[in-house]
Amino acid sequence: MTGLKIGELAKQATVNLQTIRYYERRGLLPRPPRTVSNYRVYPREAVVRVRFIKRAQELGFTLKEIKELLSLRAAPRARCADVRERAEIKVRDIDDKVRTLQSMRKALHKLIGECSGNGPVSRCPILEALDSEGEER
Repeated sequence: MTGLKIGELAKQATVNLQTIRYYERRGLLPRPPRTVSNYRVYPREAVVRVRFIKRAQELGFTLKEIKELLSLRAAPRARCADVRERAEIKVRDIDDKVRTLQSMRKALHKLIGECSGNGPVSRCPILEALDSEGEER
């Protein structure tokens, strides 16, 4: 049986062994056949697939979304527009997260501005603001 053992796959794809096993459990990587000695033997194409998964994660795609992308790739009737639509949705998700983070940053800067850093912690305006439930400052 030719192919790559799990350690070889992990090394070539620059991930750890647990990542490979995790991708298998999540259905992103097909379970490979095993040798008589019970070693997993992956096809060489598995390296490309694992790298694809890692790059997609780096762009913010969830494992569920990556599984959809992989399914589209294998679907004979899928179109590039289907992939583009998912990428556009991901950009909107990222934009929403950026807006949320900017709002959080602004609120924290306001609290920092209200705190001189002097005095006892019991009178810290940052902690007082966190204690006040739903009250706008």
